[in-house]
Amino acid sequence: MKLSVAIAGKEAMPNAFVVFRGVKESIIKAHTLGYDGVELALKRPDEVSKSELSQWLRENSLEVSAISSGQVFAARGLHFTDENQENRKELYKTFCEFIDLASDFGGLVNIGRTRGPIAGRDLALVENLFLDMAHKVADHAEKRGVELILEPVNRYEIDFLNNLDECSAMLKKINRKNFVMMPDVFHMNIEDDKIGDSFIRNKEYVRYVHFADTNRHAPGDGHMDWKEIFESLSSFGYDGWTTAEILPYPDPDTAAKRTVEYLRGTWGQYYR
Repeated sequence: MKLSVAIAGKEAMPNAFVVFRGVKESIIKAHTLGYDGVELALKRPDEVSKSELSQWLRENSLEVSAISSGQVFAARGLHFTDENQENRKELYKTFCEFIDLASDFGGLVNIGRTRGPIAGRDLALVENLFLDMAHKVADHAEKRGVELILEPVNRYEIDFLNNLDECSAMLKKINRKNFVMMPDVFHMNIEDDKIGDSFIRNKEYVRYVHFADTNRHAPGDGHMDWKEIFESLSSFGYDGWTTAEILPYPDPDTAAKRTVEYLRGTWGQYYR
């Protein structure tokens, strides 16, 4: 497995789930602490310069693990289940640009809360809106060699696709090779019956994993059963990214350092 940390630009919203802010500074810190990569949380694709990003990554021997789209929903209000046609056009354009960026950096684009809510509407309508946009962005991603990673998110943040079983059922409906899953153990701790069993039951789609403890602090700072998590992932040969998407508590540097020390230390046998 490889270890990454969620970062954003300096202009990211205060409530963005990232550890570090400022792309260049974050990449330097991630390298210094011993991470393998960074996950980029962006509102818009043009927040980063491709040439500068490439240089900063090269100088610090890091990769982009994935591009996260949560701020597209939180800051811009765009989502897959929106009925407004102009908003749908804007979302499609944004995702195509994310996909183009990911074709050079990481090859993965996250769909978390950007999938949109049910919000009291007929479920069939919501699913059709989601599937329509999912196929459109998957078409573009296929041309660019990029995978889309759908993230189950707990009910307190959104009311659509909350656990791994629901997400797998939707992925079966989408039925695209480049549409897979991004479990987050923080959300799984709320929504899934048993984290290890759920990982194994849905292993077909598991492509990328978010790590946080039960309190959304650094791994090791809560009561998450990390033995169960690592044993279940290793049971089906998972060797992808594990990315810290945690609250920067008590401060970003301490949170990021605790994450590395705990995962590289206690669970170091699972990392390359």
